[in-house]
Amino acid sequence: MTEEPVASDRPASLWAATAPPAPATVSLPPGEYRADVLVVGAGFTGLSAALAAAERGADVVLLEAAEIGSGGSGLNNGQVIPDLSRADPDEIVAARGADKGEALIALIRDSAQTTFDLIRRHGIACDAVQNGWLQPAHTPGRVTRISRPRFEQWRRRGAPVELLDAGQVAALTGSSYWHGGLRNASGGHVDPLALARGLARAAARAGVRLYTRSPAIGMERAGETWRVRTDAATVLAKRVVIATNAYGTNRVWPGLDRSWVPRRSYQMATAPLPEAVRRSILPTDAAMSDTHGDLYFCRFDRRGRLVTGGALIFDYDFEPRLKRRIGDRLALLFPQIGRPEFDYVWHGQLSMTADKLPHMHALAEGVITWVGCNGRGVALGIALGAVLADAALGIAPADLPLPFTTLGRVPAHALAARIAPWMMALFRWRDAQP
Repeated sequence: MTEEPVASDRPASLWAATAPPAPATVSLPPGEYRADVLVVGAGFTGLSAALAAAERGADVVLLEAAEIGSGGSGLNNGQVIPDLSRADPDEIVAARGADKGEALIALIRDSAQTTFDLIRRHGIACDAVQNGWLQPAHTPGRVTRISRPRFEQWRRRGAPVELLDAGQVAALTGSSYWHGGLRNASGGHVDPLALARGLARAAARAGVRLYTRSPAIGMERAGETWRVRTDAATVLAKRVVIATNAYGTNRVWPGLDRSWVPRRSYQMATAPLPEAVRRSILPTDAAMSDTHGDLYFCRFDRRGRLVTGGALIFDYDFEPRLKRRIGDRLALLFPQIGRPEFDYVWHGQLSMTADKLPHMHALAEGVITWVGCNGRGVALGIALGAVLADAALGIAPADLPLPFTTLGRVPAHALAARIAPWMMALFRWRDAQP
């Protein structure tokens, strides 16, 4: 496929330029509609939940405020990673208890395989590559404190992980920068917007009634159902799955957006690299994100672009600043690349929780949600969709293999949101320690 001009209402991302077109959709026409399950949000979780519920026989309506994958699901790096960014298995058990904690660990462990199996089952064209995920350690101390215990904890739970020495990491990355690390064979990478659009096609084939440009602006109890309003219409449903995560949650359920802190995530793509250079970097076509708090990460797309990104404390003038900063970083990691040219710079939004864990909530009888991707939304969001479909079809939270917690609020949320970018200064200081 040749690259196409970016639509005027989308960020100028690589994925918007190269993904297959979205399926044709319309806004929800005026009137009153009924469904067994109403899903709000056409990102990975909402699409996965709608598809799973429809395949199990439910009548499903899905409402999306903008377009399919227009939030974080279509704006991320596309790495399919079967772990959490800052919480290891033993920490999950400590926070959620043995039974529910181990069930959540099992879901995370299998989440990448679940994602790639779903892609294959539905024939989704999203440049899916399941050649593993690498997490190199950037200091010897990180090998000791992160890579080795993380490897041991995941190995005890049956994950396909291996501990790597510096030579093995150098062979797999094409860089002598790192000191060892971890590999999980089930991970990989995708074109995330193409995956979202492919999931939407699969959901439509399964009978989901999917409406875009149809924001849910309020909901209230109406007897045994929930009445969800758009600007022009109403949907009555016994069960509602709110799958907006970092986008638009306050309009649907006031207060939900104060249970997490937003953080901007920047992504970038180089111009296609010469073939000889391409073969020398990540030669097995794995996905990579390392142990820095100010994360070093990259993967290739199928055109030989290195897709990477970075973080900023201040968002002003972000494009030229990122090109300089990440250009210097890539030249350090991969001297053979020289000073790369970047064709695309874009950003999305993450939902970050204080404990760095995903939070599943039963907001009321028949209303469920989750928040807190914490930078791991691709595999986790898709895997959680099927579980939320089970809950939407009547399985009680107590009987689900995941912990549902009480909706809380980040203390001094407005202040926390302003302070959050400054945490990057702390991460960078810690990154410099041995």
